[in-house]
Amino acid sequence: MLKPYLNANVIEAGCDEAGRGCLAGPVFAAAVILPPDFNDPLMDDSKQLSHKQRIQLRKVIEHYAIDWAVASLSNQEIDEINILNASIQAMHIAIGKLNKEKPQHLLIDGNRFKPYPGIPHTCLVKGDSKFLSIAAASILAKTHRDEFMVNISKEFPFYGWNINKGYPTQKHRESIAKHGTTPYHRLSFRLL
Repeated sequence: MLKPYLNANVIEAGCDEAGRGCLAGPVFAAAVILPPDFNDPLMDDSKQLSHKQRIQLRKVIEHYAIDWAVASLSNQEIDEINILNASIQAMHIAIGKLNKEKPQHLLIDGNRFKPYPGIPHTCLVKGDSKFLSIAAASILAKTHRDEFMVNISKEFPFYGWNINKGYPTQKHRESIAKHGTTPYHRLSFRLL
């Protein structure tokens, strides 16, 4: 069972990102504030869910969340500032886009984060499998990113992004070797 919050009677936003290990496309991050009594038996870390379950839960989260926001940083920005900094910056942008309710505490998936001005945070390794708000953020970041990758795969069909979403599958690497890179590839990553 995922926990509803870390601190009782505090407005908490869960934050997570998607696409850190990809060879192409942006990194996406989401911030989600759920009602303290929110519950959905299906809720889990996005990696444990099927595509269909993630899409179903995204609708639930976007409908019932007190507030939610999604942000992304492009592959060029990732190449400039590195993937860790880009992931953290995308989370900061998503937190800044929360406009219905200001969080009093941030629950961050993972072990690295740069403090967001004026809001304390707690880093939680595997937080997306422990807390509802982080799981919700992981689902939003993943589904919004997957949607983006499916759309750009129409522009560059050779790379199979509609299936691999930019992750380093054998087919993706073989396509880079055969067709070269695209404007969406992260040139600072080892592509081959």
